[in-house]
Amino acid sequence: MLRTTLAGLRLHKGRLVTTALAIALGVMFVSGTLVFSDTLRESFTSQVMASAQTVDAVAQPEADADQGISREVLDDVRALPEIDRAAGVTRAPAPLLDKDGRAVGSVPTLGVSVGEVTRYSAAEGELPDGPDEAALATTTADTTGYEVGDTATVLGPEGQKHDFTVTGLIDFGISGEINYRGAVAFTPATAAEMTGTDTFAEIDAIAAEGVTAEQAVQAVSAVTASGTEVLTGQELGERLAEQAGLQAEVLTVALLLFAMISMLVAAIVIHNTFAILVAQRQREMALLRCVGAVRGQVFGSVVIEALVVGLLASAAGVAAGIGLGTVGFALGSQAFASGSAETAVVVTPQTVLIGLGVGTAMTLFAALLPARRAMFVPPLAALRTSAVATGLGKRLSAVRVAVGALLLLASAGVVAFAMRDVGPEVGLYLVTGAGMIAFVGVVVLSPLLVRAAVAAIAPLMRATGVSATLAADNARRNPRRAATAMIALTVGATLISGYSVINATMMATTTEMLDRQFPVDYQIQAQFSEDSEGVPGEVGAQLRDSSAVGRVISQRSATVEGDERLAFVYTYRGADPATVAPAEARAGDLADVRPGHVAVHADFAGDSGVGDTLTLETEEGRRSYTIAAVVGGNQGAWSVLMAPRDFAAAFPGVDTDELLMVTGAEDAEDQALADAIDSAVAEYPTVQVDSVAQMRQQYEDVLATAFLAIVAMLGLAVVIAVFGIANTLALSVLERTRESAMLRALGLKRGQLRLMLSIEAALLCLIGALVGIALGVSFGWAAAAAIFDTLVFQVPAAQIGGFIAAAVAAGLLASVLPSRRAARTSITAALASE
Repeated sequence: MLRTTLAGLRLHKGRLVTTALAIALGVMFVSGTLVFSDTLRESFTSQVMASAQTVDAVAQPEADADQGISREVLDDVRALPEIDRAAGVTRAPAPLLDKDGRAVGSVPTLGVSVGEVTRYSAAEGELPDGPDEAALATTTADTTGYEVGDTATVLGPEGQKHDFTVTGLIDFGISGEINYRGAVAFTPATAAEMTGTDTFAEIDAIAAEGVTAEQAVQAVSAVTASGTEVLTGQELGERLAEQAGLQAEVLTVALLLFAMISMLVAAIVIHNTFAILVAQRQREMALLRCVGAVRGQVFGSVVIEALVVGLLASAAGVAAGIGLGTVGFALGSQAFASGSAETAVVVTPQTVLIGLGVGTAMTLFAALLPARRAMFVPPLAALRTSAVATGLGKRLSAVRVAVGALLLLASAGVVAFAMRDVGPEVGLYLVTGAGMIAFVGVVVLSPLLVRAAVAAIAPLMRATGVSATLAADNARRNPRRAATAMIALTVGATLISGYSVINATMMATTTEMLDRQFPVDYQIQAQFSEDSEGVPGEVGAQLRDSSAVGRVISQRSATVEGDERLAFVYTYRGADPATVAPAEARAGDLADVRPGHVAVHADFAGDSGVGDTLTLETEEGRRSYTIAAVVGGNQGAWSVLMAPRDFAAAFPGVDTDELLMVTGAEDAEDQALADAIDSAVAEYPTVQVDSVAQMRQQYEDVLATAFLAIVAMLGLAVVIAVFGIANTLALSVLERTRESAMLRALGLKRGQLRLMLSIEAALLCLIGALVGIALGVSFGWAAAAAIFDTLVFQVPAAQIGGFIAAAVAAGLLASVLPSRRAARTSITAALASE
C-alpha cells in the first residue's frame, strides 16, 4: 500500500503543487518570524551584555526610591581598596534645541554623563572629552538631523543657552526612557553643570586587580545607603537582556498571530484540495477495495500522501523562512536597535522543528476528514464510467441550513450584548468571538450563498455570451465545490476589509475628536517636566494683542481629593466652556457652568446627578458646588469643570496657563498667524507649538502606516487563498476533461473555453471577496463601536473597491494555467478516455 501511494504521488504530483506552495508559504511566515525574533533577541542581549560587562559593580537606586545617590557615596566607593576606579552617572533633564532653536520633544532630553568609567561607547565618532563637547543618542540624532561635527545648543538649569560640538553618537541600546526622550552626553563636570543636579542615577565601578566582581559588589554594598541596589555587570546585563527578551516577545506574538492566519488559510486550501482529490479518485479507491485493501489501508494511503506532501513542503517553507527572517532582520532591525544588523542570524533547532511540525501537523489535520470519507467508498464505485467529484454533493440539507442560521443568530446575539456597557476590552473580545461564530456559520451556509449569488448574477452573465453562461452553470452545478474554493479567500477578505473599516473609522473618529477637543488653529504648551511652570504669561498677553489672532483660550488645572478619589479640576479662560470643553452632556447643560455650578464626568459623579452638591478639598479648604451637567464619552482628562472665577478662588496657587489654544482672526492670513505665534514664543524655546492640522496629519500618518503594515501581512493569506482557487480550478478542469472536449466538439472555440474558465475563477473570487467584505464591514463596525463611546462610522469605499478589483484580477490570474491546459487538450483523445 505504501508503494502504491508513493507511486500515485509521483504520477500525479502536479495536482498537489499549489497545495505544497500554500503549505510552504505558511511555514515560511512562521519560521521566518521565529528566525527574525531569535536574531533580534540575540542582538538585544549581545548589546546589553557587552555594555554592562565593561564594569564590575553597578549601584542604582531601587525602583521606589525618590532620590538619587549622593556624591558622598561616590567618594566612599572610590576610597574602597576593592575598587580601582568608579564614576557617578548623571541622568537629568537637559533640553536640546533643534536646528530651528526649539526644544526637542514634548519632554526635555536627558543630560547623561560619560567619563573614564562608563558602560557606553561611541557608535560613531568619539565620546566628549572637554567642556564644550557633547555626544548625542543615535535616536536623537535621527530625530534632529544632527551629525558628528555639528554645533548643538542645550539649555542649562536656568534656561541659559550653551553651544557644544557634537563629537560622537552613542547607542544607548534598549533604554526605554532614553529612546523616548533622547539624550545628550557630557563629561561628568559639564553634565552636573548643565542638569543642575548633584546626585547620581548610577555608580559604575571597576574592581581592583585580584578582586572579583562579587567581592566588589559586597564592598560597594557596605557603603551605600538603604534603597540602593548593587549588581555585578553580569547580573545587570542579564536583567537588561531579560527586558530585551520581553520586548522581542511582544513583537514575536504579534507576527505569529498573522502567521497563524496564513496557516489557517493554508489548512482550508489543503482540506479543499484533498476533498476534491478523494472525490475525483473514487474509482481508484474502489479498485483498491476490490483487490483486497481494507478501509484502514485506504485511510492510511491518504494520510501518508498528506504526510509526504506536508513534510516536503514544510522543509521548503523552513528553508524559505530562514531566508525571509534574514532579509527581514537586515531591513527592519534598525527600527528596534541601532547597530543590531551586524548580529549573525540565529537559526535554532527549535525553529526548524517548529516549522516542520506545524506544517506537517496542519497538513495531516486538514486531510483527516477527506481521508475518512475515502474509507467509505464502496467497491462497486469501480464500475462507474467516469471519475467525478460526487463526494462533494450538490444537495443542501435542511440540517445544514438550520445550523448555519442558528450560528449567525448566535453571533448577532453576542454582538448585541457587546454593544452594552461592558467596557472596551470585554466588548472587543466579545465581538471577536462573535466574528468567529459568524464565520463558521458562513462556512456552513457557503454552498447556499454560492447558489444564491450565482442565481442573482446569472441573467446578466447569460446576456454577455456563451462563455459567461457556461461559467455560471459550472459554479451553480456544484455549489459545495465552488464554496470550498472561495472560503479561503473569504478569510483574507474578512480580515482585510474589517481592519480597513476599523482603520477608517478610527481615523474619522479621531479627526472629529480633535476638532471637538481642539476647535482652534494652534495649541501652545510648555514641555512636560517636574519643574515646569506652564506657558509664560507674556506669551498669552502678546498673542491677545496681535491683530492676526482672533481668540486665545487658556487652560488651567489642579488635582485634588474628592469623595475617596482624585479629582482633575479644569477651567477654560476666554471662552464659554460649552464651546471648548470636549464633552457630551448626558444630563443638564454645559452652558449652565457658572460661578457655583460645575460639570462633572459620569465616571467621577457616581450616583450624583444634576442639582446635587459636589464637595471638593481645594487649596482654600472644602468647598461645595452644584452639579450643572453630567458628561460622558471621550471628553479628555478632566473630572470637574469649573468657571474661571471659582477656579481662581479655589486654587490661587495655580496662576499660570498650562495650555493656550489660539484661533486666527477671520481676515488674517495663515502666514501672519504663524508669524505672530513664532514671535510670541521666540524667547521661550521650551514652549511647544503644535498646529492642529499637523497633529491631525500625524494621527493619520500613524494609522496609515499601521494599515499598510497589517494589510501587507494579511496579504500572504490572500496569496495562499489564490493558490487554493487555482488548485481547485485545475482539479475541476481535470475532472471535466471529457466535458470540455465535448464542448469543443460542439463548436466552442479555444478562446471561449479559456474565457469560460477565467470567468468561473473570477466569479468564485468575487463571491468570496463579497462575502468576506460583508463580514468584515459588519464586524469592523462592531469592533469600532465597542472601542469608542462616540463613533463616526466610516466605510473606506475606495479601499474596498480596490480589494474587489484585486480579487477579480487574482481569479483571472489563477485561471491562466488551468484554462491553457484545458484549451490545448486533444478533443479526440479526451473523448476516447474514460
